[in-house]
Amino acid sequence: MGYLLHMWTCSSVNSLGHFSSLKAAEAEADAAASKWEAFAINISNVANFAIFLATVFVAALSGSLALIASALDSFLDLMSGLILWFTSWKMRKPSPHTYPIGKQRMQPVGILVFSTIMASLGLQVAIISIEKLITQEKQVDLEGHKGYLTIIIMGASIVIMFALAVYCQSFKSKLVKAYADDHFFDGLTNVVGLASAILAAKFRWWIDPVGALLLSVYTIVCWSGKIRKNIRVLVGKTAPPEILQKITYLSWNFDQRIKQIDTVRAYSCGGEYIAEVDIVLPREMQLLETHDIGEGLQNKLESLAFIERAYVHVDYDVSHKPEHNA
Repeated sequence: MGYLLHMWTCSSVNSLGHFSSLKAAEAEADAAASKWEAFAINISNVANFAIFLATVFVAALSGSLALIASALDSFLDLMSGLILWFTSWKMRKPSPHTYPIGKQRMQPVGILVFSTIMASLGLQVAIISIEKLITQEKQVDLEGHKGYLTIIIMGASIVIMFALAVYCQSFKSKLVKAYADDHFFDGLTNVVGLASAILAAKFRWWIDPVGALLLSVYTIVCWSGKIRKNIRVLVGKTAPPEILQKITYLSWNFDQRIKQIDTVRAYSCGGEYIAEVDIVLPREMQLLETHDIGEGLQNKLESLAFIERAYVHVDYDVSHKPEHNA
């Protein structure tokens, strides 16, 4: 018996040691993955900045409206990343006296303002393109070294964008995959811009303003979508049904003394949701118990990743008017 106990103890210790080794290996793998993800993000930001400068240079060199529209798209991506970084940095610095409920709304406000400006710039490029088509003004110049420089620089930027798209797509992180999509569409806009400039210089002058018009319409549509999305976030759109169902399930199963769930609300407020739950407890229950149940449920709901703040209202019946006016 003593021998068996000794063997079982050794086996258990070995199993625990093996489990600890696995956990340590997983932690090291996660750290390595995070390191490579950070590298992918950093190199993407550097590439976006360099390609923006290169596109501005060739647009000024060639006078192509399509390349100007392509440079505008690169500028949008660069600035949107900067705004996301700046607002995230500001949100990490709490100021409970000045912003008592936090700064979660800074990011959608920043994106909304920036999206409005960028959609307006896209509209301006579209107007200029239409004016060029009406006046039949020919302005693309790819003669001599200008043509070679434009093709070499834009060709290199397109190859870099598609290579980064493939590289970033290999990661599991949603953020890095978002960069992959961004690089892919940047590559496509650069292809359209370069093709429009070359075709306009070689064949028909109107191809360049038409290409610029297509790119500006694409810019307007993309950023108008972001405007609509962030307006919904800021005005307090209700949460999806699956989130409301999860809140209801957690509230009902939180404590067996909860008799009924009167109301469940969740609405957007920045990147996360605010939840409001009205529960019914026995009317003879003491204040100490009702407080502990209400506060415990509040803490449970606020532990959810998608809930910024939760409000729990405790009542003893459901036959009354709503607590808040709509």
